[in-house]
Amino acid sequence: MKFPRRFASMLFAASLVATLAGCASTPTKEGTGEFIDDTVITAKVKASIFNEPTLKATEINVETFKGDVQLSGFVAQPQDAQKAVEIARGVKGVVSVKNDVRVK
Repeated sequence: MKFPRRFASMLFAASLVATLAGCASTPTKEGTGEFIDDTVITAKVKASIFNEPTLKATEINVETFKGDVQLSGFVAQPQDAQKAVEIARGVKGVVSVKNDVRVK
């Protein structure tokens, strides 16, 4: 009877290792926790831009990867693009901001 119990323990340990390895991050892929963190950062940046009355939030796209925020889209004035960058930098958890916002 000891063999099945030992086998079950080994099977559990192997499946645990495989699961944890699947959630690990690489330089080009986020781990599960990082993905959730980036989703929260993206939502906070979008909300902050939305709450800025001088900016049109629908024209600015926000993407986050490992804390690095990328802003893209179009604005009417150059100072609007700079304001969006300042807002994004002010959000907790943002590591850096890449500004790809263009003036139309």
